[in-house]
Amino acid sequence: MAKVGYIFKKEPYEDFNEDKNWMLQFGCVNVVEEQKEHEKLRPKWKQLLSSLERGDELVVTKFSNAVRGSRELASLIELCRIKVVRIISVHDKIDTKNILFPDTKVSDVIEMFGSLPEECAALRNASLHIVQLQQDIIVSKKWNITNAEERAKMIVDMYKNGYSISEIHAISGFNSRSSVFRILNKYGVKLNRGRFSGPLGKRKNKKDNQENEENS
Repeated sequence: MAKVGYIFKKEPYEDFNEDKNWMLQFGCVNVVEEQKEHEKLRPKWKQLLSSLERGDELVVTKFSNAVRGSRELASLIELCRIKVVRIISVHDKIDTKNILFPDTKVSDVIEMFGSLPEECAALRNASLHIVQLQQDIIVSKKWNITNAEERAKMIVDMYKNGYSISEIHAISGFNSRSSVFRILNKYGVKLNRGRFSGPLGKRKNKKDNQENEENS
């Protein structure tokens, strides 16, 4: 028997660390984190459900965070009934063993069922809105480039903030990726992602670069 948690990392998610810590303190051997990019298919959620065994305990932050509607909730309840899996929903204050939340009433459970479709839709729409805003911001950066110096600064800033070379190249306006590397090299940016590291023209395999740093 094992306790396992699941969190869909919606955006925004201000209580993520608090929710994850609650699960870990409760004794979860693992807290599965589903990224917002996988909201539609939820591959980790499906894998988690298929791996549950008799007597396990499944902890979710909220039913609306784990399932995408009433039909999925019904399927989850049926699956856990067959496998004899305890379900705990922290913020819904529901424990199928009636241990953690003794003050939860039947009316509270019915309220959760009734509000589930609306909450799921709101979560999905919020995630889509964040993605749209992020896309709009990237597009606007492309159109705001007015001179070479500004473009170079944007490229350096994007790389330092975790964007890939492909993402930077897509909005840089350059015809080739080598122009992006040229800018990064010009401003002394150390390449720390991909196969190589170090300035362009002096790049070494990351393994060799690390060994040289250890020996220096």
